[in-house]
Amino acid sequence: MTIRALPVPPTDTQVDDWWAVLVAASAADLPQLPAPSRLEVAGRLCVAPARGHAVLWAADEAQGVAGLLLFTDEANSHTAFLDVLTVRPDARRRGVGTALWQRVRDELLAQGRTSVAAMVDLGGPGQAFAESLGFENVLPLAWYAQDVTRQQDRPAVPATPGYELHAWHGLVPDDRAAAVARAHGAMEDAPMGDVDERIETWTAERLHAAHRLILDRGGELTTVAAVTGSGEVAAYTELVLPDPAGARALQYDTVVVPAHRGHGLGRAVKLRMTELAAHRYPALRQIATTVADENTPMRAVNEALGYRHERDTAYYQLKL
Repeated sequence: MTIRALPVPPTDTQVDDWWAVLVAASAADLPQLPAPSRLEVAGRLCVAPARGHAVLWAADEAQGVAGLLLFTDEANSHTAFLDVLTVRPDARRRGVGTALWQRVRDELLAQGRTSVAAMVDLGGPGQAFAESLGFENVLPLAWYAQDVTRQQDRPAVPATPGYELHAWHGLVPDDRAAAVARAHGAMEDAPMGDVDERIETWTAERLHAAHRLILDRGGELTTVAAVTGSGEVAAYTELVLPDPAGARALQYDTVVVPAHRGHGLGRAVKLRMTELAAHRYPALRQIATTVADENTPMRAVNEALGYRHERDTAYYQLKL
């Protein structure tokens, strides 16, 4: 068996092979979820990440694939994120995953990395494989999803006295980007367990780079914010469709600045976001998000809005 490094971006044929592996694995491991679309997969493979350098590998005959993100910002040049390590179901238990991991590990050591992390679904083959390599669960999470087709069950967007709700499709306007970036700093008190990755200061430029990456990969993005009369962003949430024609969207960050907590702003921006998405995307059926197990306030907000537990996952990490 040969493990080949792929060019970045890969060829169309290599993208097709990679996509086929992910679709087959999804059907076997997560049959309740829609399979990743080719547009989504191609976007992630062909458009360079904003925060680092991607390295890709594939096993012969599209038996398996692996993708590593080497962070290039100074604060995280010691670590990396294993974005994908997936083996086609009919090729498992033949050493394919181990061979892919060896190439990943060699690259990590060659680049002087001292740790690597990955998101792992619990209870499936990924957990057993990760733990066999020495990865440890450092941040338990869960996926939650809500059905956006049940409009009659969705509460109305509540009034927000003292705040206006704004929605921006695509990039946040230049005159609001710095305020949204400052609000993002409130994420620093979100549960992070023993994750080795260090939080960078958010700026308008970093915010736009992260959002532009979503758009350049073919996705769509909507930000809903609660804004004070003085222009301060008190709360916001982000909705991402990796494939605008897909049935499932992802809710990214939801932030309420500490000084503005207790006013129902998290609930308001989430409801407004769901309302907008249901009208804008007729094919949309679900919005999904992850929440750390210890983030009790956000779990309570999500449950009140109709999010239901879907599956357990975790941030796993290995010290090299």
